[in-house]
Amino acid sequence: MRLPDGTEVPRELYYYGQAGEPVFDALLGAVKMRYSLLPYIYSVAHDVNANNGTYQRALMMDFRNDRKVWDINNEFMFGRSLLVAPVLEAKYTPERAQSKSRAGIGDVDFLEAKSTKVYLPAGTKWYDFETLKMYDGGQEIEREVNIKSIPLFVKAGTILPIGPDVQYSTEKPWDDLEILVYAGADGKFTLYEDEFDNYNYENGAFSTIDFSYNGKSRNLTIGARKGSYEGMIQQRTFRITVVTDGHKREVKTVNYSGKKVSVTL
Repeated sequence: MRLPDGTEVPRELYYYGQAGEPVFDALLGAVKMRYSLLPYIYSVAHDVNANNGTYQRALMMDFRNDRKVWDINNEFMFGRSLLVAPVLEAKYTPERAQSKSRAGIGDVDFLEAKSTKVYLPAGTKWYDFETLKMYDGGQEIEREVNIKSIPLFVKAGTILPIGPDVQYSTEKPWDDLEILVYAGADGKFTLYEDEFDNYNYENGAFSTIDFSYNGKSRNLTIGARKGSYEGMIQQRTFRITVVTDGHKREVKTVNYSGKKVSVTL
């Protein structure tokens, strides 16, 4: 990466320490999170391309009836399910960072607990992505943070596909996805897939699978697959995991061949 003044900034993780050091581990954790969310990110990208959707959404776009979000400019929705509250105020000041290490971080305790305030929009419940704790919307909470964490919340009713642990995006196929269902509301999601490395999707070479969840009956419906592309996964497994307040439990394994399936969770 090159800054406007021409300075080269190294991007490789090994420039920032080694495994077991706070900065390195924080960067590695962020990379792993990004890979695990690729099925969601890729599907959001399809929504952007096909339906004029947006990656980043001002809170007022989805919670217009909550007047408190109209002027919030330090939080956003990523897609329609994830609320991100970046930490914009420095928690570890330069005065404390006397540079003596490769990463220039000195002896600062980057794991020391700090806190930041997050407003959760009204009209739904929210799950902390990391702790799974559930909160009522319409309130401001104090969220503990350190260098390894960014406040990330999941809207109740969300159906969130989690990809495999990989070193690069196409290392493993998505033939054994974990499907997280965040209880507390109805929800829907469309899983999008294509050949990943070309523009054949512009000519219809892609597939979609619709998921819908009825919170009252606790019924999850996986719709019939639509579309096809070369190399498409014909037989696959969905591991259905239900998230409730503070808990996560795998409840069903669904063998899916493209036909509609309904399961009670």
